[in-house]
Amino acid sequence: MALQFVESQREARPELADPYADLADLYQRKLWHQLTLKLDHFLQLPAAQDLAFDLSLAALLGDNIYNFGELLAHPIINSLIGTKVEWVYHMLQAFNTGNLALYQELCRVHNAALSAQPALVQNERKLLEKINILCLMEIIFSRASEDRTIPLSVIAERTKLSISDVEYLLMKSLSVHLIEGIIDEVDSTVHVSWVQPRVLGIPQVKALRERLDAWVGKVHTTLLSVEAETPDLVAA
Repeated sequence: MALQFVESQREARPELADPYADLADLYQRKLWHQLTLKLDHFLQLPAAQDLAFDLSLAALLGDNIYNFGELLAHPIINSLIGTKVEWVYHMLQAFNTGNLALYQELCRVHNAALSAQPALVQNERKLLEKINILCLMEIIFSRASEDRTIPLSVIAERTKLSISDVEYLLMKSLSVHLIEGIIDEVDSTVHVSWVQPRVLGIPQVKALRERLDAWVGKVHTTLLSVEAETPDLVAA
């Protein structure tokens, strides 16, 4: 079903520079999973690499798509590795981790390949906004839950944006419900009370484990302190 959908888009609109709006809809509705039900067989087909490439661009260009972990975890994406379009695999990695520096380096190194994709050229500003939003989410994710009041200057430094542009970035993130929080323009901070859950990559899981280990250590230290100060109460 989904494979026929993809092919129909190509056949009906071969002249379009940006056929990815429809594919983004397919991606959001998770119909692409139907393409790989017979995974072992499908990944050997020539269409696998083409589909992986199209799905990658659909995810990058799609409105309100800010979670790339599920796609990166799918074996079909590995069909891009070792090919002339491997750069799009690394592009997904950069977006998934909000790595603005990596994104900019990929754009520099693979400028010719990127320029050959009109959809990417036409949506350059949109891609930059998306990677900045994901950079913001990574900043939030990397902080402990009790340390979610973030100076706008910290975000500005990481994203290379002005404070006014950081405020716009925050309002955009709030409007699409990627985060919940309050912007304090007086103190020039944002307090984030919630961030949208997403599929984590291995490095992000490791970072989360380190934070959990640190939290467990802190709780244990507090418990020992309480026991030392209230021996009679603990004994009772």
